[in-house]
Amino acid sequence: MLEHGGRLREAAAHYDIPLLDWLDLSTGINPEAWPVPALPAAAWQRLPEHGDGLEAAAAGYYGNANLLPVAGSQAAIQWLPALLPKAVVACIAPLYAEHPQAWQHAGHKLRFLQNATLPRALTAATPYVLLCNPNNPTADRHPHDVVVDAAQQLKKRGGWLIVDEAFVDATPELSLTPLAGTDEAPNLIVFRSLGKFFGLAGARVGFVFAAPDLLNRMSEAMGPWTISGPAREVARQALLDTTWQAATRPRLQAAGQRLHALLAPLGEVKSTALFATLTSPHAAELHDYLARRAILTRRFDQQALLRFGLPGDEACWLRLTGALNEWKPA
Repeated sequence: MLEHGGRLREAAAHYDIPLLDWLDLSTGINPEAWPVPALPAAAWQRLPEHGDGLEAAAAGYYGNANLLPVAGSQAAIQWLPALLPKAVVACIAPLYAEHPQAWQHAGHKLRFLQNATLPRALTAATPYVLLCNPNNPTADRHPHDVVVDAAQQLKKRGGWLIVDEAFVDATPELSLTPLAGTDEAPNLIVFRSLGKFFGLAGARVGFVFAAPDLLNRMSEAMGPWTISGPAREVARQALLDTTWQAATRPRLQAAGQRLHALLAPLGEVKSTALFATLTSPHAAELHDYLARRAILTRRFDQQALLRFGLPGDEACWLRLTGALNEWKPA
């Protein structure tokens, strides 16, 4: 099992600090989540079924009806490689580690292209190109037109473009989701999640957008009832709440800019609306320093990177600011 952010209980035990004392900045989850209301009893008592409005709500929100609801995008990430012919996958790295692990486990060969541009990845001439946009953990972005062009070039040679857009909701103009599986881009596969922007990581609801035949095969492979009834109802209501969405995007963008500015004196910083990643030779040392003050960040062992999620309120912002102001690298 790969390590991820959010392992708060493990950190509390390791540093011997009570769980409730921690400020968890180790994930890119919106700390001000969509407010979940009381759910109708039927959501708990009946088996989940299509036709409850979830697919329609998702098609409206994402601009594409070529979709399959899944138990978090992680479920689709793990299944997809088994449904496509074994070949070579070009991974624009570093990236969310579950992607390459899933392809490797399914018998594909991987080519890691460190910090590559998408045009550079296309020159690798592999059947599959895989990227996160915005990227996790580096926050790099691939321009919309460049990604569309890449999908078209791969289509001409019978290839596939796989894009994880888990962090794109605050900047929907970057998204390729409306094109996935359409006549214009039948070879484009896009993953989306309700865990980050909506802050509903515990609901385990995501979507994969792709050509209908591929979605049908994935649905058959996963079997029935992949998402619980309560989770389907929560997701449906969240996707329909355009007022909350419209208010949340500028708030997150402002918070992301604030976090970027706070970290900038410490090294090179790249950011999205939901997290900022610091590149520093002192990343491991800073991670430990903050953890001893019950502030959990996400450290990446293979690179000198430290990712910070958004503090949830002003007291948390002040707590992080105070700790960083006192930081003196050895």
